[in-house]
Amino acid sequence: MNKQELMKQLERCGMRPGRGLGQNFLLDHNLLEWIVRKADLKKDEHILEVGPGFGALTELLVATGAKITAVEYDHRIAEHLRQRFAGAENLRLIEADACRVDYSELFPEGTRFRCVANLPYAISTVFIAKLLQLQNAPSYMLFMLQKEMGERLASPCDRKSYGALTVSTQSLYDVILEKTVPPEVFYPPPEVDSALVSFTLHDRYELNEDDKKHLSMIVRLLFNQRRKQMGKVLCNGFPKEKVQSVLEAMEIPANERPDKVPVEKFVKMCKLFYQK
Repeated sequence: MNKQELMKQLERCGMRPGRGLGQNFLLDHNLLEWIVRKADLKKDEHILEVGPGFGALTELLVATGAKITAVEYDHRIAEHLRQRFAGAENLRLIEADACRVDYSELFPEGTRFRCVANLPYAISTVFIAKLLQLQNAPSYMLFMLQKEMGERLASPCDRKSYGALTVSTQSLYDVILEKTVPPEVFYPPPEVDSALVSFTLHDRYELNEDDKKHLSMIVRLLFNQRRKQMGKVLCNGFPKEKVQSVLEAMEIPANERPDKVPVEKFVKMCKLFYQK
């Protein structure tokens, strides 16, 4: 879909792209094809797409023969997609807020799925955090994100960009910033650079559902006060004696800051705090 075709679709729907919804439509066909090649979709596998827009990426995903579940919030665009893909038996369209959908119902335990999307930037943080808490998390994700967000998720420790969501994400996924994308390939062009970021599920830390919740609570507690000493901050959530014993066992100084601590140490720390 080129800009002229997109403008016609917008006019037919009587709409303008909404900044509040993060609607920036990807127009570069070569980049769309790169995304599909990188994802390497297989026939009949389950793929989740969030924010399909007018279906530029959806069309290529459907053509692979994979079983596509597309979640679209805007009812005008959803109606357009119903008409455009009326004959596509391998497309399931969900008209809903992607941050409120029950993905465990769409993809029950035992249903392996992956996620490929040009994510609406306004929901990226909340949506990714929601996926991380799933018992049946996607085995692979490839997202278009704001470049700053991609750098944050892929960040090593001891960087300003390293934070709570970085730790939660990397505790489950190997994260790679694959490609930087300029604003000019979108309409309307965003005010920032974008990036394609891949997430490959690993099981190095054997986290169960409770472990994920506990880890998320600890890192949010610490990074909400990232300039303060970890020992003092942790005492806001745990007994002082417990904090001292866990930090000593981890060989982490009580005056350390959280952005100096690698993911694997956060995971071990979490299990010590919550062990029975």
